[in-house]
Amino acid sequence: MKGPSKLATSAFAVALVSLFLTQTAGAVVAKNLVAGVSGQVSSDLNWAGNSALSLIPGAAIFPISSANTVLYLGFTAGATADVGNMVIYKTARGSTKITAVIPVKLGGVSNPSINLSSTSICPVQPLSDTNPCIIRLDPTVLALSPLSDYYFVVFFTNDANNQTVGGADPSNTRSSLSGLTITGDGTQLKVGQSVPGPTTHVMDFLMYVMTN
Repeated sequence: MKGPSKLATSAFAVALVSLFLTQTAGAVVAKNLVAGVSGQVSSDLNWAGNSALSLIPGAAIFPISSANTVLYLGFTAGATADVGNMVIYKTARGSTKITAVIPVKLGGVSNPSINLSSTSICPVQPLSDTNPCIIRLDPTVLALSPLSDYYFVVFFTNDANNQTVGGADPSNTRSSLSGLTITGDGTQLKVGQSVPGPTTHVMDFLMYVMTN
């Protein structure tokens, strides 16, 4: 699923900086809850029928108090991304046994279709390694704790649209995030089951974990 790797351009740098700006006048500034992705990214292509799992480790959580957790996804290719489901699995720190399953949504649903070709959603067209589209998911009522680990999983339905979807894949280890690819729907695990692993520094889509 790998595509060519390129250096991030100033457009990408602007996208990164914008995540730290105040959302509206007088609003709370978004802060990183863990070290997100920085620098060079490449495209991991064709997600039809596959799930991307990303580990947010408790050991890497910054000492910031926030009742909400907001995830940001990076897309590098595709016209429409058809998401089948999104969840966060909570485990005890260092454990893979699931203690809670938290739904994650975009636009109020866990199975959105994201129009990546729309300039109102992805202003810089076409999408590429150097011009990824950053999608902010709905705030999840979840206060991250250093005593727990969190596994975010997004499943892409097995259709033609997702065959051309590309996920932002950091080509370095300058992030506290890690992950893996799951064949099929990885969002159907229940409390008491175990999350697949181990994860590696090869991870896709999840770029930032923030307070807003």
